Amino acid sequence: MSQIIMGIETSCDETGVGLVRLSADSGEPRVELLADEVASSVELHARYGGVVPEVASRAHLEAMAPTARRALATAGLSLSDVDAIAVTAGPGLAGSLLVGVAAAKAYAAALDVPLYGVNHLAGHVAVDTLEDGPLPKPCLALLVSGGHTQLLRVDDVATKITELGSTVDDAAGEAYDKVARIVGLPYPGGPPIDKAAREGDPAAIAFPRGMTGPRDAPFDFSFSGLKTSVARWIEAAERQGEPIPVNDVCASFQEAVADVLTMKAVAAAQEYGIGTMVISGGVAANSRLSALARERCEAAGIELRVPRPRLCTDNGAMIAALGAHVVAADLPTSPLDFSANPALPVSTVTVR
Repeated sequence: MSQIIMGIETSCDETGVGLVRLSADSGEPRVELLADEVASSVELHARYGGVVPEVASRAHLEAMAPTARRALATAGLSLSDVDAIAVTAGPGLAGSLLVGVAAAKAYAAALDVPLYGVNHLAGHVAVDTLEDGPLPKPCLALLVSGGHTQLLRVDDVATKITELGSTVDDAAGEAYDKVARIVGLPYPGGPPIDKAAREGDPAAIAFPRGMTGPRDAPFDFSFSGLKTSVARWIEAAERQGEPIPVNDVCASFQEAVADVLTMKAVAAAQEYGIGTMVISGGVAANSRLSALARERCEAAGIELRVPRPRLCTDNGAMIAALGAHVVAADLPTSPLDFSANPALPVSTVTVR
């Protein structure tokens, strides 16, 4: 017996609708991706150098129904084929979340199907099962995106996720955006910095590694000081009338980020005796992060799983995948009057 799960994601500036088929006759549930459609409003925000919440909310309103129609067409399904709906309830931008939640409630009420408000961060973990199958229990997840940098122990993606560490200031993706602005590269900063870094020397500039001292929290992160260090280095070079080696700056900055992320992730896996690591979130597509993670995981005997770049960024497929695991676990549905929660903790996988 199989079920069709629709996932709706509107936590930031991507309107995502995904469809998966859940087969859970016996053993671990099998989740098959049928459609993954995304409408991004990133170009609307580029002129501002960052996401403008009101612009994002309006873009979601315009894109929601067309994106859902495209997803259904891609999957060769109609709305009447949908058996359950999952939607991002948080964390994220309040206005953006409300658009997705309202749409999901409308679809669920019209179709008379179960509704599940789920956690965006847990979705980033669950999406890996679409490519690599069931997650080992436990596994370690490193989430790296524009708004989140976290280390998570995942005992069960539908029921038990524990935060081991998080950023105390800027997320890694935020630091990329800010450094890109400093060196004159476009928004969002991740791809252009990654591209420039390939032509630069990662050892050219000794940028600091934040929160790696003996008295620092072992699994927390800080990238604000790194961003400031880049700015101060460039200011000093400009005062001396020296040309700015943008490629070297990008490579050295990127090396500092990847070094800290992978160092702490491998240390956490070793401390908790976890043999599998999943890296997800938009920054997981970064070439240096994935290369260094593979190198260090291989040396430590840790299996590394990284979804393809399309699934690392925000999308409806990850929410549909998480919804499928929630359905398979036979968890209670969310009430139709539940609210979006911009600060939803990762330990709350579903809203009940």
